[in-house]
Amino acid sequence: MRPVAVETHPEKTRRAPALKYVFMVALAYAGLFLVNCRPSQVLILPPPENIDRIEGYASLRISGEQGSARSKFTFLFQLPHQGRIEVTDIILGRTLYQIIVDRERAVFLVPSKRVYWEGDEEQIINHFLGFRLSLEEIINLLQGRWNESRAEAREEGEEEEWILSKDEKGRILFGQRGSLRFEVREFISGSHFPQVLTFQHSLNSGRLRVLRLSFNKPIKKKDSFSLDFLANYRRVSWEEIEKILSDEN
Repeated sequence: MRPVAVETHPEKTRRAPALKYVFMVALAYAGLFLVNCRPSQVLILPPPENIDRIEGYASLRISGEQGSARSKFTFLFQLPHQGRIEVTDIILGRTLYQIIVDRERAVFLVPSKRVYWEGDEEQIINHFLGFRLSLEEIINLLQGRWNESRAEAREEGEEEEWILSKDEKGRILFGQRGSLRFEVREFISGSHFPQVLTFQHSLNSGRLRVLRLSFNKPIKKKDSFSLDFLANYRRVSWEEIEKILSDEN
């Protein structure tokens, strides 16, 4: 009996494992893409009835006459008079500067150079956001609740009062004081907490997105708001801080 002739294609035989490998790699990348595209949990825990501390992570973009800048920052606020903000480079991930407010004192420091500048609370925040806000007002923005009697009761000689607008659910949508205006573009799902805030000012505009938010977590570092370490830092003028940050960028 003559053997049955079998036609073979060596090229196709070699190609099959290669195609299988390409398929598996593509499947792995697709899996990673889907995982990364899942919405991350912004609100870590349901908010308690009484908030003593707010901690989180956010991104910030500011645009003005001198161009635009993007950064990310962590924040920790011990209500009502203590705050710590650490700003990082969005590309390299390194710390650019820190802000610490401890009741009556506020400092703007550059850890890499071990230097700091001390000013009043609103001056410090002005250099961070590009407009003057108190620590209490930043906390109000992040928690989406304002003590309206405090917002209206401004002392003689200070800026105008805040004008606030709410939606049908009682959530604050807009706020304006003088030439400064903010708008809540998105809320964290199922809550009154803003996730995306935009702001307009006569000198600049910006966008803030909250990436993570938690409440009343135990403070990891007991000296988070202590300024004792400044004994090992050099106090400089704001012009020197500006030059250092310009060189860092």
